[in-house]
Amino acid sequence: MGFSIAIVGLPNVGKSTLFKALTKRQVDIADYPFTTISPNVGVVAVPDERLEKLAALIKPQKITPTVIEFVDIAGLVKDAHKGEGLGNQFLAQIRNCDAIIEVIKAFDENPSPQDDIETIRLELEMKDMESKEKENLLSKKPIVYIYNVGVENTGIAESDPAMLKIDFKMEAEISELSSKELQELIQLDPSLENFKRGVDGLILACYDILDLITFYTITGGKETRAWTLKRGRTAFDAAGQVHSDFQDKFVRAEIVSAEKLIESGGWLVAKERGYVQTAGKEYVVKDGDVMEFKI
Repeated sequence: MGFSIAIVGLPNVGKSTLFKALTKRQVDIADYPFTTISPNVGVVAVPDERLEKLAALIKPQKITPTVIEFVDIAGLVKDAHKGEGLGNQFLAQIRNCDAIIEVIKAFDENPSPQDDIETIRLELEMKDMESKEKENLLSKKPIVYIYNVGVENTGIAESDPAMLKIDFKMEAEISELSSKELQELIQLDPSLENFKRGVDGLILACYDILDLITFYTITGGKETRAWTLKRGRTAFDAAGQVHSDFQDKFVRAEIVSAEKLIESGGWLVAKERGYVQTAGKEYVVKDGDVMEFKI
């Protein structure tokens, strides 16, 4: 089950630059509207320290993170719902996504960030009013608001600490560096650690707003893998995520938290310590569960 996030905003607020920082993909960025006629789509790994620690413990042949898809939607303009600026096409692309990142320019006060937010809110609501379907409404999708700020000017964004604030240009430049190059730069300038966390924080905010959790499987030491599941779903649902056979032939699941497994140093020790529990189909999966399905 994949989840997708639409990156939305007025023209020239930095959406494509953010997309580049998120996906490390070079996209066509130009200082005029409608560069992105067809949406760029990028699949991004969800940052996960637990997966890294599990992999260090298990030493599998393959490590597979869970992912979120980001869709770079071209700039919306006033009256997009009437078709202005190819607006209908872009609004339809948003409808296919599970949530929205709304990018707000915080370089200056003209127009104000609040004006930007209001313009897009109205466009989404007006499009919903036209729709015969009253499900999957654009204006009801969960939204993560993010300010595009400069290195020396967090200005407007400071007035609202609840908003995420990222310097998109710096994040995009950092995304071009290798891990080794970035670590060397952080040693010279520790403040760059904040930029490293900026995009990761945004990805995790999207994960949270969709009310998602992560569970893990360990396939005989061959693969350590993270999986996405909606909060409140059961072991039966999780089994279906991994393989349809696991759901069809489900007998039980053996479960231990990633923290307890890492602390124990292995599955057998975790079992000896009583950390591994046996659960049936109705067990509600917890964030961080490591699961082994018995069929």
